[in-house]
Amino acid sequence: MRPNDHDVTRDDGTGSGAIDGGVGSAGSRRDPPHRLPDGGRAPSRLADGGATLGAGGDAELDRGPFSRWVDRSIQNPQRVYRAMFYVTAIFFLFTTLFPFYWLLMVALTPEGQLQNIVFTPNGFNPGAFVEVFQTLPFHWYMFNSFVIATASTVLVLVVASLAGYAFGRLEFPGKTPLMLLVLVVSFFPPAAFFIPLNDLFNTPVSVLEPVMSDGTLYNTPGAMVMPISAIFMPLAIFILTTFYAQIPDGLEDAARVEGTTRLGALFRVIIPLSAPGVATAGVLTFIAVYNEFFFSYLMTDGEPANWAPILEGILGYQGQYEILFNLMAAASIIGVLPVAILVIVAQEKIVSGLTAGALKE
Repeated sequence: MRPNDHDVTRDDGTGSGAIDGGVGSAGSRRDPPHRLPDGGRAPSRLADGGATLGAGGDAELDRGPFSRWVDRSIQNPQRVYRAMFYVTAIFFLFTTLFPFYWLLMVALTPEGQLQNIVFTPNGFNPGAFVEVFQTLPFHWYMFNSFVIATASTVLVLVVASLAGYAFGRLEFPGKTPLMLLVLVVSFFPPAAFFIPLNDLFNTPVSVLEPVMSDGTLYNTPGAMVMPISAIFMPLAIFILTTFYAQIPDGLEDAARVEGTTRLGALFRVIIPLSAPGVATAGVLTFIAVYNEFFFSYLMTDGEPANWAPILEGILGYQGQYEILFNLMAAASIIGVLPVAILVIVAQEKIVSGLTAGALKE
């Protein structure tokens, strides 16, 4: 073999030296290194990949916290739902329960030390809850509101049940416009009705003279029950119409085959099957009337013997020269207890009534 041939073979990498260098100790073949014409080496794939990964890492680091939170939220939507639930719950607790907590702090603080309240009472005076009934006959104010709310609720449920049956289960000309008219009336402000009602209830009526001394409805439950019931009746009609329309016609037809009338079918079949809706309309009406102040304040003279409501009693602790804030706070807490107990007892009916009434089967 000539020396020149030997040298060429080694330069091409096909000689014995190249073969020996391409075989590892384990017998596996290794790729020969790529050489450039000037004798240098080409950049390896690892170097390129490292640069690419480095650029991606820098891009990831350049993203802001909000962008990263959005990306994680898209990948895990439950994270957003939990965050929204916690924000809503905290906002609800703060806006609804904190005022009652503050009322309790004011009620427990002795009179004259209210200016130093932070988040705990400045002193401890639970006797304010007893002084409420000693200073004024506050129990009579509560009784008046309870009677007015109960009477209004019964009247609303009876009339709304009849109207809801007609709108939900009967077909007659002008049904839709009349229903819209009922709903429009519910948006009228109560102040718009005061002048004619005040004139009506202060006009002596000969029929009422044997019962009332002056023959008027002023300072009577009727002066409050009738206008208040008319104001809150459209909502009850709408709720009961939705429920009564969902009852299958076969159940009512079966009751009528047995000999009952339409009213009998309403009170024996339709209303029992629509118990969540009836309970919802009744509870909402009772709470609204129990807390009503406009007509109750204008249709009475503020005396408990003349059916003054509970809000009149709370304002009764405001004198000419001083205001008993601790007694007003204690009276507010006592007055809201019946409504709170009612809501706790009937919460399942209220929730099922509001949700079931929104569905149409």
